[in-house]
Amino acid sequence: MEKTMSRTGGTSEKDKPLRDTVRDAIRSRIFEGRYVPGTPLVERDLAAEFHVSRLPVREALRMLRQEGLVSDRGARGAEVSSLSEKDVEDLFAVRHSLEVLACRLAAVRATPDDLDRLKGHLDEAERHFAEGSLLKALRTNSAFHQEITRIADNDFLRTALEPLQGRMNWLLRYATDLPELIEEHRELWTAIASGDPEQAAAQSAHHVEKYHDQFPDDYRRALQEQQRQNP
Repeated sequence: MEKTMSRTGGTSEKDKPLRDTVRDAIRSRIFEGRYVPGTPLVERDLAAEFHVSRLPVREALRMLRQEGLVSDRGARGAEVSSLSEKDVEDLFAVRHSLEVLACRLAAVRATPDDLDRLKGHLDEAERHFAEGSLLKALRTNSAFHQEITRIADNDFLRTALEPLQGRMNWLLRYATDLPELIEEHRELWTAIASGDPEQAAAQSAHHVEKYHDQFPDDYRRALQEQQRQNP
């Protein structure tokens, strides 16, 4: 049985399957910008880098394809996905509908323990930001949204949202005002904690629309430049 990626700082095999450890490592590098869109992901090279066989790498890449973070290049293998401007607009539109529904359901179904766990993500994000750990703060903000989906307790909704999480987290790394994002999440928590589904839905819609409107122009320009270079 394969050992873990101890040299990469991954978790041990007893904690989770090796394919998950490889997947998490590749995903982190995508979120951190170390693997930019279009970066080739070669099984042989990744296996050597992570000190594993090619099988867990192959399985990890399959899982990342399902998340939308990795795309096929035909006979050339796999690469880090790129989102066109239309992809971004479509993603925000779907996110708006699904996350508003998740918040509406969470307001009705959240228990006191659920609300405590949800608030814990906010406190953790603020702590990471204060310590200068921006990537950890962004990851914790993503966990906040995933917790809302869990609280909503709707398997069909979760199935629809999970494939979008990777792409939304990738976009979230372009957030320009992290303290404002954390504060908006606190307002969203307050709306959910009120138990009023309409208030929670309205706050969620405002949150998604505001982030869409503030989506950095430099990222849009980067997409346009990439499209010119790869018509």
